[in-house]
Amino acid sequence: MATYKPYVPKKKRPKTETEPQQDRMVGKRIQWFPGHMTKAKREIAESLKMVDIAIELCDARIPFSSRNPQIKEILGVKPSILLMNKCSLSDPKANNAWKEYYKNNGENVLFTDFIAGTGVNEIIPLIREILKEKLEAFERKGMKGRLPRAMVMGITNAGKSTLINRLYGTTKTKTEDRPGVTRMQQWVTVKGGIELLDTPGILWPRFEDENTGLNLAYIGSIKDEIIDKEEIAVLLCCKLRDDYPELLAERYKLEVSELSNLLPHELFEMIGKKRGFLISGGEVDSARCAAIILDEFRGGKIGRISLEKPPMHGMEKRKSDES
Repeated sequence: MATYKPYVPKKKRPKTETEPQQDRMVGKRIQWFPGHMTKAKREIAESLKMVDIAIELCDARIPFSSRNPQIKEILGVKPSILLMNKCSLSDPKANNAWKEYYKNNGENVLFTDFIAGTGVNEIIPLIREILKEKLEAFERKGMKGRLPRAMVMGITNAGKSTLINRLYGTTKTKTEDRPGVTRMQQWVTVKGGIELLDTPGILWPRFEDENTGLNLAYIGSIKDEIIDKEEIAVLLCCKLRDDYPELLAERYKLEVSELSNLLPHELFEMIGKKRGFLISGGEVDSARCAAIILDEFRGGKIGRISLEKPPMHGMEKRKSDES
């Protein structure tokens, strides 16, 4: 387990153009690829021939960062659907933009929230629609009782086991709100006559884009034990200040007009003071403040937020057209 020095507030300094470099430096340091993921990737590739379709999960708040680029290579020409999970936590406008983006790319996409049940009832019908010709071929061959088989795959903490439990109707697979719980493949027959294969979450050995590691750390797909939570929370404050200032100000009783004049660490400290997270000497309890900020972001208490938008599509395209 990595250890880090406590967060030490920096002295106030003028903004410079080098400030974004902090994000890149931190992002490059975030790499988490436990040994069991190598084995999981190999087993998934081997088991793929036993299924008819793959169900890939990603987080609707960070669709790019939460899609393992190796999955597309593993799938090849295998039919698949993409579930944009936790959509009740993501920005509705961004959801619409992503829906348009993936539709234009020819992908089968559903927006879901397994806790709330959003979109869950659409999954089995979509699978049967995609596999319609294959299922009809089974019947012609006298295999009428042959159930469609689907593999559930995605990164860590995407909600794979939660999805299976939701479709099954009760707790069938182990779930926890932390990455890396599922370590082995499990077959489950769920309501609607579909056999699902649960697989461990797999990340990839190296994040080429430093923002990928940051985004995965923000939503909790990388174990908090291996990151500097205070550093990550400071950078998240900066991200929210730039993209969702009104939501940030409302949650932490701040003035929107003052946010742009604050450096990330100053904003972090102000939130800590507003919440009363103080220790002896009047300094901010940075560990507690970081934990609260990350927990409230991940739980949607700050608001419905998307950290990624589709490039030159949806929201970004409309914004450029309006200007």
